[in-house]
Amino acid sequence: MTTTGISKRDWVALEHKYYQGTFKRQPVTFVRGQGTRVWDSDGKEYLDLVAGIAVNVLGHCHPAIVKAVQEQVTQLVHVSNLYYNTRQIELAELLGELSGGMRSFFSNSGAEANEGAIKLARKFGRAHKNGAFEVISMERSFHGRTLATTAATGQAFYQATWVPLPEGFKQVPFNDLDALKAAISDTTVAVLLEAVQGEGGIWSGDPAYIQGVRKLCDERNLVMICDEVQAGMGRTGKFFSWEHFGVVPDMVTMAKGLAGGVPIGAMLTGPRTDLFEAGDHGTTFGGNPIACAAGIATIKTILDENLLENAARIGAYCHSKFEAFCSKYPFIDSPRGIGLMQAVNVTHHLAPVIVQQALEHGLLMNALGTSTLRIVPPLNITKADVDEATDLLDKALADVANMPVSQA
Repeated sequence: MTTTGISKRDWVALEHKYYQGTFKRQPVTFVRGQGTRVWDSDGKEYLDLVAGIAVNVLGHCHPAIVKAVQEQVTQLVHVSNLYYNTRQIELAELLGELSGGMRSFFSNSGAEANEGAIKLARKFGRAHKNGAFEVISMERSFHGRTLATTAATGQAFYQATWVPLPEGFKQVPFNDLDALKAAISDTTVAVLLEAVQGEGGIWSGDPAYIQGVRKLCDERNLVMICDEVQAGMGRTGKFFSWEHFGVVPDMVTMAKGLAGGVPIGAMLTGPRTDLFEAGDHGTTFGGNPIACAAGIATIKTILDENLLENAARIGAYCHSKFEAFCSKYPFIDSPRGIGLMQAVNVTHHLAPVIVQQALEHGLLMNALGTSTLRIVPPLNITKADVDEATDLLDKALADVANMPVSQA
């Protein structure tokens, strides 16, 4: 179907009629993407700083991913995990080399990866801690939308509708080692954390805190699980965000950018917690040859094109742009972030308004709640892209500054 043909249908009305109302969408329907650009059903072009929520780490339709998927789909689409498939093993090999020897289990999403880690931690507790099962996670964290990962998520907004939640989860303040120590009991088996919190507002762990968590887990025989679903795959300027802190977790969970836009999740474990046996865990689609082929292409491109360095360099440039805006506009402040995870505070609950105005000017950004503006663009974004985005955001911020209070 052509773009012209697509634009003749009322996609919003069709969505309301046929799709369950789980998403509060922006009023735009995208039909094509290339690099850092996307086009809607009316042919309007947008500069994308959301990247599928940190998923399209190589931008849209990167040639390496397109080629890998096209070639794989002509060879083998699916065989299930009753058999070996070469792409799955090759991707696991790459992740093993990058993680210092961890072994992988592939799933379809970040929530599933975290579910796998929780199950594996509980097996560790049964084997080595007299049946301990409790997982301590952090306030402001986000670990998924299943019942268990919702219980592990440290945001009441995501939990309130679904009580009673599964037992065995508690949250403590992030970057507060004393609070974590006080929360540990005889039933505690694991600490689950994001070294850089994504959905919670782009908050980085203090080095002393992350190192303290590792030391505490060693002393108390606990499992340290790092959720790298958003911060992994080079987004912070290192392949894993925990590499910034001089620690190695026992387990790592991944998804989002792992296959550059093709759905996949991964749970990695080091030897201390490598306890799964045949029948303990499973998946029908996890490790699918197409998704794994895309993952191999994505990782190799990140390494071959030096995108870790680009994420660090361009991320610092983005941060400087946010700092300049904070001086210019009184309703934004406190720029923060690491690599290409950048955010800024927004006062008066204006973040969604800014996102909407940016959309009008052809710029895609993301609001976390009403008080945080976030960007998680492709890792191969250029300085010229950032300059263009800055001009568009400046126009959007000026619009908001000139709005009547009642309208804003």
